[in-house]
Amino acid sequence: MTRFLFPLAALILSVTGPAAANIANGKLPDGSYRCEVYLLGTFMTVGDIRIRGAVYSGPAFFGAAQAQQGYNYQINPNGEIAWLGPLGGFTSGGNSVVLTQITDDRDRTASFDIVMRQRDGAFTAFTCTIR
Repeated sequence: MTRFLFPLAALILSVTGPAAANIANGKLPDGSYRCEVYLLGTFMTVGDIRIRGAVYSGPAFFGAAQAQQGYNYQINPNGEIAWLGPLGGFTSGGNSVVLTQITDDRDRTASFDIVMRQRDGAFTAFTCTIR
């Protein structure tokens, strides 16, 4: 029995790898996330959201370099992000965020989708990917 446990433990460790920022620890990898929407047959960049630890800022629209206030965010066990402050144009002018779902939590390929409800009731989906 013990000769089967060692290979199983080695396999589990090789799959899980070292601890990193992810859904399990409630954080996304630090970095700037470029947000895009697919509109009229092309992807359009709408701004960047900066993540550092459990704090986000932005989105910064069109490469704006000015410092922005940071706000906390939380991730639930299902990989949904709750933004605990405003989220630029996603939460202004009658717009609201319906759902933000993490689609990848690995360091180099992290991404999440934001579903926004517009003032007129229409929904728009954005994808934000680490740069």
